[in-house]
Amino acid sequence: MSETDEASATTAAERTQLLGGRVICLQPHAGFRAAIDPVLMAAAVPAAAGDMVLDVGTGTGAAALCLAARVAGAAVVGLEVQAPLVALAQAGAEANGWTGRVRFVEGDILAPSVDIPAGGFDHVMANPPYLQAGRSRPSPDPAKAMATVEGRAKLADWVSFAIGRVRDGGSINFIHRWDRLDELIAALTQLAGGIEILPLLPKADAAPKRVIVRGHKGAVGATVRKPPLILHEADGAYTVAAEGVLRDGQSLLECPP
Repeated sequence: MSETDEASATTAAERTQLLGGRVICLQPHAGFRAAIDPVLMAAAVPAAAGDMVLDVGTGTGAAALCLAARVAGAAVVGLEVQAPLVALAQAGAEANGWTGRVRFVEGDILAPSVDIPAGGFDHVMANPPYLQAGRSRPSPDPAKAMATVEGRAKLADWVSFAIGRVRDGGSINFIHRWDRLDELIAALTQLAGGIEILPLLPKADAAPKRVIVRGHKGAVGATVRKPPLILHEADGAYTVAAEGVLRDGQSLLECPP
């Protein structure tokens, strides 16, 4: 991507705020836009100061930036295949004053970059495309279609890449559709264990639509299903627990159900 194209992408972007204004995220005015999923995923990563975190499929960097805001001293690398989104994510890091601590790399998980070394990270998080090709109608916007519908890389490829990039004992964190949980667990248990499942419920009386799954490379232990996080009250407002994560930057490791 040329410097002219990068400048054009960032000039056309909208400055949005996450975590109650603690994070600036640049997003396209139309097409691909981050929702709450990357914010929730970042809140689930058990990172600490000094850790190195990889965000796979970072998009405009929402998860990477939110994790950097929550965990001062953690270094974050975002990997994204779409060059215009990489430019926006990097501009977001600069807008927050995190140049150096948070950086973004253009690359494909099926052709790994030397900038993303095997076993080089304490934690990996990923918000991969949710939809299987041929089973849904993709968005007419190419960037949004790439972000939401699987291409050559399938879910098992995303899991394999994540496990390969994390150190032994490090955590692998995914947010995905509830109806693909079994597929995600099957891929993770090839090389990871101690798996925790956190269902995300739209409302208390609703079935889960999303799920956060965390495992640890090389670990052993039973798979545990944690109490669900309920996102909305009956009137549509966020629950206190959801507000704590989405606005106050609270960790899901500390958040009450």
